[in-house]
Amino acid sequence: MRVLLVACLGLLTFQAIGQPSVSSFPTKPIHVVVPSPPGGPPDLIIRMLTPKMTGLGQPLVVENRAGAGGIVGTAYVAKMPADGYTWLVTTASHVNTPPFNTNVPFDPVKDFTHVTLIAQNFGQALTVPASSPFKSVQELIAGAKRNPGKLNYGSAGIGTASHIPAEVMKSMSGTDIALIPYKGVAEAMSDLIAGRIDLFFVGTQIAASQVQSGKVRVLALTGAKRWKGLPDVPTMQEAGFKDYNLINWFGLWLPADAPPEIVSRIHAETLKALADPDVRQQFDAQGLEGVGMPPAQFAKFVAKESAFINDLASRIEKK
Repeated sequence: MRVLLVACLGLLTFQAIGQPSVSSFPTKPIHVVVPSPPGGPPDLIIRMLTPKMTGLGQPLVVENRAGAGGIVGTAYVAKMPADGYTWLVTTASHVNTPPFNTNVPFDPVKDFTHVTLIAQNFGQALTVPASSPFKSVQELIAGAKRNPGKLNYGSAGIGTASHIPAEVMKSMSGTDIALIPYKGVAEAMSDLIAGRIDLFFVGTQIAASQVQSGKVRVLALTGAKRWKGLPDVPTMQEAGFKDYNLINWFGLWLPADAPPEIVSRIHAETLKALADPDVRQQFDAQGLEGVGMPPAQFAKFVAKESAFINDLASRIEKK
């Protein structure tokens, strides 16, 4: 009995020494993985927040691990220890990408701890070249129906915010519009401006800057409400697509089974950063709304979004 008691005490002592204390978290720098190139929306968002998260008392090191539409960096985080020292910050592509790709090495719902929905935008902007004959969504759809398969749209990656809105529009309107794949937003936008592709769904801020330069025309926004940065542009719902409401959102995750106390700490610090006047001003300029959704609610949100995209992917594949 004494030997067993000593062994147990020894094990408890080893665990106390070998594992970091949740109450003292964090005691070392935190790595924030963004699975996309520098300068993209999730990268910009987390770099706006990290200077304001001083309450953690440790540096937050942003690490861009791009590749395979976000799969490379996301898979990396999924395999890391769930100790709160490795974060994942990415877009709705977290749930959008897996259903459209084979052999994705993670489950976007089960393999992560859902911390918070950081922010969301007002949807993507449906853009066409300035020289396009289409002045409205209705004209675009009519043109697509007159010439099945002749029009095309650019996609910065399967399952991305430039791909999903186009496929939903095609499905709801019964049109045949060809997909032209690109490695990123910049390449697709360049070809749109040059008139080499017919349409492209892109972030509102990028679209607004190109409208000001006279290079593109915006026909509609995919969200349910208008954005003050493009006040005269209707929503897809206003253009006749009932219940069409697709926004891009940005979340924060940890590997699965992270301690609830650490999750709560990170969520609380994120809320503080989102409430900072400088952050709010920067978000507003980028067409973003800070959210800060609680972890449990965010987990349900991600599960619902994942189910929607899985259903959409299965319907597309059956065509």
